[in-house]
Amino acid sequence: MSSIEVADAPERKRYEAVRDGEVLGFAAYQRTDELVVFTHTEVDPALEGQGVGGLLVRGALDHVRSQGLRVLPICPFVQAWMQRHPDYAELDYRRPASKVSD
Repeated sequence: MSSIEVADAPERKRYEAVRDGEVLGFAAYQRTDELVVFTHTEVDPALEGQGVGGLLVRGALDHVRSQGLRVLPICPFVQAWMQRHPDYAELDYRRPASKVSD
């Protein structure tokens, strides 16, 4: 079984989890100059519970992070995933900026 890749599909306004050319799931978004709003995540029901959604969200957030953007997770799945992975908390647009300094 080949691995799942996560790719931005800006023409469809979503990140897609793809394996062997087949879309297994997607995370829909709206984008501004500084923000990506995740509105809906969907995974093929036959694959639920197999980690596809988590891989999808992680890949999407890694891409957002690499672009220096922040996210507004309206989608409940993305919200819950970010709460379980505090290493992605700084991407949340609603989180206040850190006041910590060296």
